[in-house]
Amino acid sequence: MRCHRGIVRLAAGLALMTAAAVAWADITMGVFPRRPVGVTHKAFKPLAAHLSQVLGEKVTLVVPKDFKAFWAGVKAGRFDLVHYNQYHYLRSHKELGYRVIVANEERGKRTIAGALSVRRDSGINSVADLKGKTILFGGGRMAMGSYIAPTAVLKRAGLVEGRDYTARFAKNPPAAVIAVYNKAADAAGSGNVVLQLGVVKRRIDAGQMKVLAESEPFTHLCWAVAPSVPEAKAKKIQQAMVSLKQTAPAVLKAAKVTDFYAVTDKDFDKVREIVRFALGESY
Repeated sequence: MRCHRGIVRLAAGLALMTAAAVAWADITMGVFPRRPVGVTHKAFKPLAAHLSQVLGEKVTLVVPKDFKAFWAGVKAGRFDLVHYNQYHYLRSHKELGYRVIVANEERGKRTIAGALSVRRDSGINSVADLKGKTILFGGGRMAMGSYIAPTAVLKRAGLVEGRDYTARFAKNPPAAVIAVYNKAADAAGSGNVVLQLGVVKRRIDAGQMKVLAESEPFTHLCWAVAPSVPEAKAKKIQQAMVSLKQTAPAVLKAAKVTDFYAVTDKDFDKVREIVRFALGESY
């Protein structure tokens, strides 16, 4: 009888070990569609390959078609490692238990800001001039740099959505800026770096656009792991990413970042302040 029980325990233990191995045989890396899907996939494919090599486990890159599909994937727990905006992180941390490990450094800067941009020939010279206008925000109501932070700028100027201006939404931030350049709306809400992106400069004469106002700066776009990811594995992923400058600089170049750096939840307190002011939500 004791022998039988021992065999049962051994079998159960082996089953758990096998299940864990299967669960980590394929790490899914979800990246939000900040840029067009094809551009995003090309940018992060080298990172997925590098992490696969370092971790000794296949890392599969997934870039959903839009922000709605991306967030549905986060909520469904599809992603073990996820790259998203700061508001996504705050919500997924509070509601789902995601843990932030890394943030981007882009063009040598570790912070980003939301921005409102207009055509230079629009006659719009201040945030107050946007009263009665149509503002096209990039990516939807969960877009931190393109909607939430610009909304805070508008609110500080006394402008309220629906009362003082009309809000519309583009598929992503570059699309919002391009549409405003083509006079489809009066102003664009986007991150403050969007006018400098190659995907935008190839489509429009960015010199005909100007940044009207920027929000307070806050920690850049981030990377987090799902609650199911063991701490040891999270640390290994973090170390692999923050050491890329020395080990695989070409991966950084492909991803259009100058570095990745380690962060903790506290680094997102400024984001919490902006979200609380703009949306009235506490995280």
